[in-house]
Amino acid sequence: MGRLKVRVIPNAPRFEVAGWQGDILRVRVAEPARQDRANAGLVRGLARILGLPESAVAIRHGHTSRIKVIEVAGLDDAELIRRLGGQEHG
Repeated sequence: MGRLKVRVIPNAPRFEVAGWQGDILRVRVAEPARQDRANAGLVRGLARILGLPESAVAIRHGHTSRIKVIEVAGLDDAELIRRLGGQEHG
């Protein structure tokens, strides 16, 4: 199971992986940060670009924070980073 930290930027024009900032992946989502909508947009968008069902992507920590810990079933950390189009910078 792959795990990564994500910084969510709500109210963007569209879903977009904006790149790495240290060990945190910056992701823009179109949904607002209200009523769990940005979280749902994050899960939906990550699942789509990773080629996985939404049920494989889960927010484990940070539901009400901009920085979240995401777990992805079926991928190890290296494959997760590869599919996200880049290399984590620690």
